[in-house]
Amino acid sequence: MRSTERFTDRVSDYSKYRPGYPDAVFDAIDERVNELRQSGLATLPRVAMDVGSGTGIFSRGLLTRGWTVHAIEPNREMRNAAERDLGRELAFHSHDATAEASGLPDRSIGLVVAAQAFHWFDAGRCREEWTRVLVPGGVACLVWNVRELGSPFMDAYERLLLELLPAYREVTQRLAEPAALRQFFSGALQTRRFSHAQLFDWRSFLGRVQSSSYALRSDQPGYADFETGLRRLFDEHQGEGVVRFSYEAQLTIGAL
Repeated sequence: MRSTERFTDRVSDYSKYRPGYPDAVFDAIDERVNELRQSGLATLPRVAMDVGSGTGIFSRGLLTRGWTVHAIEPNREMRNAAERDLGRELAFHSHDATAEASGLPDRSIGLVVAAQAFHWFDAGRCREEWTRVLVPGGVACLVWNVRELGSPFMDAYERLLLELLPAYREVTQRLAEPAALRQFFSGALQTRRFSHAQLFDWRSFLGRVQSSSYALRSDQPGYADFETGLRRLFDEHQGEGVVRFSYEAQLTIGAL
């Protein structure tokens, strides 16, 4: 399956159950931008390109911080969901384009962000495109919400995915390693981490699982065993009818 099509049949669950990002992520981005402005090293327009913007989760956070946002999303269904949610925002602009070919003008962007998406891109072509659209000294950010292991529930959930979902291994192997990130950026880069969580009842927990590209759908072989395993996991670890789904938001900031 092409990476741009992986979430076509998961848009509803993605919009409802995927986590947002802590305020601290946006604080850290603004701190970096303000440092560059005050140092005189860069004059950065408050215009951002959100690449692989999906249903607009990160775009919304940027909009609330006063950024003009150009959302780059090649998947029609995901893009349509973002446009329904954010289309009335005058500072929101939706584009049917890709990370490697945004169609935006040269040197028009102060900040490029890829949230939960960079591992699907062609890193070399992507770097060329982002360098083209960024103003000199512009900021590039990569963000992932990574499940935070260490609790009995989160560890058991990880084991279940590894046991029952072969596609899960493929996706995790695509996640960028630190060495790959150092090659993508030029010069110093900064990585910061912020813990946060969601609480799910059974129905929303199942929806959160189904928002993942590697999760089995109800019409696929093995789904019955998969849902049975999820139900058992939920029942064993729930408290007052909910489980705690823990994340570490990982933000890497640098220059290209």
